[in-house]
Amino acid sequence: MSVLSSLFGVRPAIRHPVRVRRNVEVPAADGVRLLATHYYPAELARPPLVLLRSPYGRGSALDRLPKLLAERGYQVLYQSLRGTAGSGGRFDGFVIDPADADGTMSWLRAQPWFGGVLATWGASYLGFAQWELASRDIPEWKIAVIQDAPSSFAEGFMYPGGAFASGNALGWVQLVDTMFGSGFSLTRQLLATFAARRRLRRATLTLPLAEADRALTGHRVSWFQEWITHGPEHEYWARMDHRANVERMPPRVYLQGGWYDFFLPGVLDDHASLLAAGREVRLLVGPWGHGKGLYTREGMQDAMAALDAAMKGDAAPTGARVFVTGANRWLDLPRWPPAHQPTAWYLRAGGRLGREEPSPGTAPGRYRYDPGDPTPTVGGTAVSMSSGPKDNRAIEARQDVLTYTTAPLEAEVEVMGPVRVRLHARSSIPHVDYVARLCDVDPRGRSFNLCDGIIRLGQGGDILTDVRTVDIALWPLAHRFARGHRIRLQVSSGAHPRYGRNPGTGEPLATARGLRASDHEIFHDPDHPSALWLPLTPGTR
Repeated sequence: MSVLSSLFGVRPAIRHPVRVRRNVEVPAADGVRLLATHYYPAELARPPLVLLRSPYGRGSALDRLPKLLAERGYQVLYQSLRGTAGSGGRFDGFVIDPADADGTMSWLRAQPWFGGVLATWGASYLGFAQWELASRDIPEWKIAVIQDAPSSFAEGFMYPGGAFASGNALGWVQLVDTMFGSGFSLTRQLLATFAARRRLRRATLTLPLAEADRALTGHRVSWFQEWITHGPEHEYWARMDHRANVERMPPRVYLQGGWYDFFLPGVLDDHASLLAAGREVRLLVGPWGHGKGLYTREGMQDAMAALDAAMKGDAAPTGARVFVTGANRWLDLPRWPPAHQPTAWYLRAGGRLGREEPSPGTAPGRYRYDPGDPTPTVGGTAVSMSSGPKDNRAIEARQDVLTYTTAPLEAEVEVMGPVRVRLHARSSIPHVDYVARLCDVDPRGRSFNLCDGIIRLGQGGDILTDVRTVDIALWPLAHRFARGHRIRLQVSSGAHPRYGRNPGTGEPLATARGLRASDHEIFHDPDHPSALWLPLTPGTR
């Protein structure tokens, strides 16, 4: 373990021998028995405790954080949520039963080895569980270390822009089903990955979507059925919305995210809410996808420094530390977003993109979208090891994708903050999606995705065939376009399988069987100035 701590640059001054108690029974408030593993430094009495609550099992060969913390002088309680890894009760997707945390805190306070000082740590679901923990007042809680996890689940992960994120949703269904079905055996999970991609691809094309879970796993998945039958505005999602808990979060919160993480917009919203609530917040955003920053040297050092400072009552770095892609450097900021100027880059005839306003009399760009052959996507914010920046040239060559590109840049262009696109569009049917993707094109012509976004229209069934103003929020970014590179915007009506294809029929998501193609026009004239807004940093022209 000392090798691992040295690798991440977090080797403690004193390396404590670690003891482990397995299958510790913790009663939930409703009597359900939850299992946990207790790691503790052998020679320390009542050291600070780090609580991890997870549905993903305990102590796999890849999960080295508990021992890393224990050798540093912390005790760790690594608990399996109900219905997982031997804990009683029923697992219910992202709905966390409040009895778990209520019982755990009562039980902890009664343990003679608990010293009354608590931290929490965890990524993804383990971070989401920390937001649920804040449903009650916990005076012992000193810091929450949250990686790649927002306080609210529906908007960013499940229905971004109103479109169902079928690829990510089914990817997580597959991940969890494989874990549970393998008995949390890492070897069996790795063997299952060989056929996983093919089965996931087939499941994302299943009609109706209500049969996709069966196509993927061989059985019904109750919480997947809940996801597809309840739209983004349904009260069902309130059980997974913990934004109101911000006032009960601990005095210090550490947030970590990635530019290619599907949860990033929610994490940045939480950052703003925590600051408004008077919390001391540290934000780190790196050049990675979901979960990929956990065991990086930069990510581990920054998170560990925040934990150590909070447990000792010392000052720690606050503000934001972000990786500027394109420039390949880390930048420290007082907060996110930094000062910036939203600046329009107009879509123009001939696939051009520029600062000059469009000329009159230009014909719109046109394409036809066929959900039977949905526009694909690569990289980006997918539940996949292939997330991140990928060469988009093959997709841009398709007839159902429009591209708008600047001339080679005469000087560097640095952008940091939110990105948005406004399209003036007309479609042959009301039920359509619009997807915008920002890319950096290098001198060799390779087009690498930076961020994207989607909007779903016409869900109410109204007949809208006139020109519509379409606003799309893309993922935020911190990026430098180098001199000689070009800025490119893709416009399409699909990004399969990241976002579920719009069948075009207006049928309910879960039961739709028909597929209806659509024709699209993207206008870029003085009366319809479609544009990309980039957050230019001060000094950028």
